[in-house]
Amino acid sequence: MRLYRMPRSGLEIRQINSTLNSALRQFFSVIKESGDEKFFHPHPFDIGSADRISSYRGHDLYYAMCHENRVIGYGMLRGWDAGYEIPSLGIIIHPEMRESQLGGLFMNFLHIAARLRGAKKIRLKVYPENRQALSLYQKLGYVFESEEDGQLVGIINL
Repeated sequence: MRLYRMPRSGLEIRQINSTLNSALRQFFSVIKESGDEKFFHPHPFDIGSADRISSYRGHDLYYAMCHENRVIGYGMLRGWDAGYEIPSLGIIIHPEMRESQLGGLFMNFLHIAARLRGAKKIRLKVYPENRQALSLYQKLGYVFESEEDGQLVGIINL
C-alpha cells in the first residue's frame, strides 16, 4: 500500500521514501522541539533518523500523512524485519493537528496496511498519562492487559 489520497483536500498518506526526506526532517524537528519524544520514542527525532527512514528498504512499513507536501503525521508498522509475526504500531500527529481526528484515520489506514501484509494482530505501547492516545486506542478496539517499561501494551485483532 503506497498512497491513499483524499481528492480536493490535499490530504494523502504516502509510504516514506527519498522524495519525503526534507519534509520528514522538518516534521521530526517539530516533534523534538515540542517535547513529544517523552511519549513517543521509537528512535531519535533527528536528521539521521529521517535520512535512514527515507532510504529504508525492508519489510517494515513507514508512512507519512501529508497535507500539501507537509508531513502532519508519521506512522509505522515494525517488527517484520526482526522476524515478529505481530507488528508494533507507532503513530504521532503534528502538535497543531491533534484535535483534527486525523489520528483515527491514520490508525485505520495502518490497520488495513497490516492486514494486507498478512498480520492477524497488531500491538502498541502507550504511557497511561497519554490520555488522548489511550482513549483513541481503546475506541479503536485495543485491549490493554499487560505493561512493559512503564507503558501499557495493547493488542487488537484484525
